[in-house]
Amino acid sequence: MAKDFQIVVTGASGFVAKNVRKYLSNHNVKLISISRKDFKKFKNEIKIVSKNYDSHTIIPKIKNFDGLIHLVGIGKQSATSNYNLINVEFTKRIIDLCKKAKIKKIVYASGLGVSKTTPLDYFISKYQAENYIIDSNLNYTIFRPSYIVGKDDLFTKHLKKQIKKGEIIIPGSGEYSIQPIYINDVSKIIYKSLTDVKFNKKIIDLVGSKSISFENYVRLFSLNKTKIKKIDLEKAYHDAIINSNAEFGVDDLNLLIGDFKGNYKKLEKISKIQLQSVMELLKSGSLL
Repeated sequence: MAKDFQIVVTGASGFVAKNVRKYLSNHNVKLISISRKDFKKFKNEIKIVSKNYDSHTIIPKIKNFDGLIHLVGIGKQSATSNYNLINVEFTKRIIDLCKKAKIKKIVYASGLGVSKTTPLDYFISKYQAENYIIDSNLNYTIFRPSYIVGKDDLFTKHLKKQIKKGEIIIPGSGEYSIQPIYINDVSKIIYKSLTDVKFNKKIIDLVGSKSISFENYVRLFSLNKTKIKKIDLEKAYHDAIINSNAEFGVDDLNLLIGDFKGNYKKLEKISKIQLQSVMELLKSGSLL
């Protein structure tokens, strides 16, 4: 990729963004990365820390960039930060930034399980955001990711924290499955989506090649060395409803119990990337 290729990344301080930025920087992509929080910058990168993503400050700096990767989103609501405000209204604002800055391509991280028939608030907000992007007349690639795992994603950090306590909690049976994808593959795929026309105006599941039950994932992750404690699902939901600091939030449980599956074959075909086996990473202890 040419050195003058220029990309904007929103939500730059997050786990996925940090890894994608590092990958793009290593491939000589010029970056302007934006976050509400301070973050460490990479080579070929200009960072902008802005609590409100002030358009008057940002637009002149990103004018005529080649693309924007939109990674701002929340998976848990609060009284001050809800799905509509962040996942929908803020996405509309980013679309407006793209248009005013004459950026023609947007890459967006939605969610596996998003559909027009979903009853879940989180997925509804993501579906609405997707549609604003589709209707924007911008070129787009919309990814619907499953669990994106690496050394320091939130899910992995959560499991490591429980291991230190000597016990991993599983809500319900643990038989529901997840379809995790490795962050290194995600970074490569997002990189390709910026330049390869096969990704244009596509909605693509961003998932690993294997589904695994939550219990088996936890056991492999901990190398079968940590005690597993299953708790009643009703209790887990009750704790999530009354305690904002519960081990699992309401939507965490919804996503797990939803047992959503994605089409990894389509992802491999379009990207021409053979996905790394998360199972092998788990067995080797590479994520610990």
